[in-house]
Amino acid sequence: MVVGTQWGDEGKGKLVDWLTETATGVVRFQGGHNAGHTLVINGVKTALHLIPSGIMRPGVVCYIGNGVVLSAGKLLEEIRGLEKVGIDVRSRLRISEACPLILPFHAAIDVAREAAKELAGTAKIGTTGRGIGPAYEDKIARRALRVQDLKYPERFASKLKDLLELHNHMLTTFLGGAQLDWADALKPYIVKGEVQFDVVYNEAMAHAKEILPMVGDVSRDLNAAHLNGEHLLFEGAQGTLLDIDHGTYPFVTSSNCVAGNASAGAGVGPGMLHYVLGITKAYCTRVGGGPFPTELDWETEGTPGYHMSVVGAERGTTTGRSRRCGWFDAALLKRSAQVNGLSGLCITKLDVLDGLQELQLCVGYKLDGEVLDLLPMGADDIERCEPIYETMPGWSDSSVGVTDFDKLPVNAQAYLKRIEVVTGVPVHMVSTSPDRDHTIVLHHPYAVA
Repeated sequence: MVVGTQWGDEGKGKLVDWLTETATGVVRFQGGHNAGHTLVINGVKTALHLIPSGIMRPGVVCYIGNGVVLSAGKLLEEIRGLEKVGIDVRSRLRISEACPLILPFHAAIDVAREAAKELAGTAKIGTTGRGIGPAYEDKIARRALRVQDLKYPERFASKLKDLLELHNHMLTTFLGGAQLDWADALKPYIVKGEVQFDVVYNEAMAHAKEILPMVGDVSRDLNAAHLNGEHLLFEGAQGTLLDIDHGTYPFVTSSNCVAGNASAGAGVGPGMLHYVLGITKAYCTRVGGGPFPTELDWETEGTPGYHMSVVGAERGTTTGRSRRCGWFDAALLKRSAQVNGLSGLCITKLDVLDGLQELQLCVGYKLDGEVLDLLPMGADDIERCEPIYETMPGWSDSSVGVTDFDKLPVNAQAYLKRIEVVTGVPVHMVSTSPDRDHTIVLHHPYAVA
């Protein structure tokens, strides 16, 4: 199991791709196309949003589990992009028939809500506007259209009419949709603030012809692979601090990003998860709104935050938004270790810190006169936390591309060892560039499986 331990964007895609050299199947179990995993292989960059990162390895089977909310259009767009560069996708992709569908009215609701918050002068959540949250709402309310409904056009049409009546009422009456400045991607579906049935239905039926050959019983397939002794890799999207239950609520995503949800989101028993690898940057970043205790000034040239932003190319894979940057937060990591049951850490982007003379490591917080060594629950308390820092020397020598721990700059080694001590989680892997081969392995995850 590979899980992000911060606010997402930790570099999970590269590590999943690297680990699939040993695995035969990669599983995505939550989120939607709001996720973005960037891989660099032989200098070529590839961005994935729905398809598991294992697709870049020939012969690896990729699974989209029932916990994922699926935009059929975006999935097909991604498939075609990969096929253009010669990657076989359709014969290696299995999609759970229980995945709820993301439809255009979900994105319209998402965009309208954020716009309404902005007009009212209240804090936006900072969603991607992709319709993820509204799709999960329909799932929980037991009214979602699911992938399996694509098999039955008449049933699909009946359910779609009911959903459109509900969501168009929300758009026009509650959110004033006709007056909002819609995103360009939504304009083909909307007339006078309402999403049109015929456009959505016809598009869904066209998607069904391509999607259905890849649909199956993912739970059955995964359990069969496990019984056959195959190595499976579960790939989380977003990060632990964006988890709907354990994150910086309400500035979170709409699904459970923690390791335990791999079981529910893919249809396997928790006993199948033998090892949990926590991915964390050597510093912290966050996209969108919400508290960020160690945030730095990342827009002023010459500051450590600006160095992280520029050298780390910190822009969101899905939205292109700039990521906020800050020092490594060990108290945050301890919260992630607690809720995920981490077996080991992979520290990514260590090379981004090359050239900084001094580093600050957050080891706890002051809050209302108390000293805390663990991130509090909920945005309000976190917002008021004052970080407690340890100062450590930086390094000037390059760590880019280093694949042997002993060949890292001495101060970089000391920094990683201090992270181990403060968080209580061993560092098992270190990434020293975006390239898949630039990875230090101190303990291979599959060695304990």
